[in-house]
Amino acid sequence: MNSLPGMEQPTALIVSDDPEFSRVITSRWQQERTVPFFTLMSSAIQLGFDPETLQLAIVGRVRAPALSPVLEALVAIGKRLVFVSEDSTTLQTVRDRWPGIITLRQQENWLDTLILVGSEAVYRMQAETRARHAANTNSLLEHEATLGRYMLEMRHTLNNMLTATLGNSELLLLEPGSLSAPARAQIETIRHMALRIHEILRRFSSLDKELNMESWQTGNQHSDRASAAGS
Repeated sequence: MNSLPGMEQPTALIVSDDPEFSRVITSRWQQERTVPFFTLMSSAIQLGFDPETLQLAIVGRVRAPALSPVLEALVAIGKRLVFVSEDSTTLQTVRDRWPGIITLRQQENWLDTLILVGSEAVYRMQAETRARHAANTNSLLEHEATLGRYMLEMRHTLNNMLTATLGNSELLLLEPGSLSAPARAQIETIRHMALRIHEILRRFSSLDKELNMESWQTGNQHSDRASAAGS
């Protein structure tokens, strides 16, 4: 079975009380390039699957008393849902009660249509997953960029504060006998920590220069390529 590049294998749930219905669908789908992982359930089995792993649900040939509870449970998880039936009255009832369900009449070429609709539903769900992931990643990058800009803006202020801290601590340490042993140890700790913070800020400035240089080089390379393409 093949999965889409960069994505986990899609999962399709088939709910039916007729094993032949499920077998026909899974067998036909094997002819496609992208084949989902199938989970097969009857209407008597409680729907206890993880909705996050599901891209598509197909319901067909389910006992009449169980149809509404099954559809209600699947609609509630907000995934693509296809209902297949031979009875046009039942199809219309489902359309009226659950407008978001894709309905398909089980007649000539219904299986090819189901695979087409199901594949499109899987692709759309995966595209939406990619879009959500990209949006979350972009939000995180914007958050980190805001923190980075703040650090850049506060860099000189922090350096001035560290200079004052280091200068005063070193002046105190230069006066022998003016401090008790515990006080001297505490001031030495303050000085040592200030030096470490200074080193972190120095590295931050160095990293900023490196990134600016990389951006400048990348921009020059793009300009060179554009010039070469235009000549």
